[in-house]
Amino acid sequence: MKKMTPTPLFLVVLIIVLVAFGLLSYRPDIPDNDTPVTGLPWQIDVLPDGNTRVFGVTPGVTTLGEAMQRFGNDMELALIAAPGEAGSLEAYYSHYSAGPITGGLILVMDIAPERLAGLRGRAFQDGGLRRYRLHPDDLPVAFQAPIRVITFSPSFSLDEEIAQSRFGTPDAVVEVNARQRHLLYPDQGLDLVLDTEGKEVLQYLAPRAFAAYRDQLQARPGRAGN
Repeated sequence: MKKMTPTPLFLVVLIIVLVAFGLLSYRPDIPDNDTPVTGLPWQIDVLPDGNTRVFGVTPGVTTLGEAMQRFGNDMELALIAAPGEAGSLEAYYSHYSAGPITGGLILVMDIAPERLAGLRGRAFQDGGLRRYRLHPDDLPVAFQAPIRVITFSPSFSLDEEIAQSRFGTPDAVVEVNARQRHLLYPDQGLDLVLDTEGKEVLQYLAPRAFAAYRDQLQARPGRAGN
């Protein structure tokens, strides 16, 4: 009977190491690095009907209820109003992720001033003189209201060079005071606010509403534009 030659020890160790490395490197749950990242603040889709879509929301069309199906229920819904003002109904997500970029997200609803006044009359004051919590019976009104403005405040700082590298050259730049510059992109429905003393803000609205918004911005006292 032929005697079998034992396998050298270093070959056995090599085989074990190769098998272990193969098992560790097999990660079916992790997507390929080439998978495109979506949902970024500068990924604004211009739709055939002239509307835009960002973060999966179409300003002026998507309702709060539809947005909640995408973003979840972890938000603060309140009517924000100073004394004597109609105010605005806003939904605030304190921790929103736009792809790998995090920040705060505010959805401002499109509700007529007289309707807001009715909501405020039934609301409960919550967290100061300017903040009101809706009466439970009025929640369906909020959920059915379309989103007029999306405001995103990223956790990182933006400057004009970075902004233009992502969004392109603005149609106009409006300075409302010494610290704030508004980079306007009407075709994308975007107002990118650069603030030397505070946080940068990206405001998205329907392109059809941008002309009126721009007029209001340029009418502010003491502003300068180019």
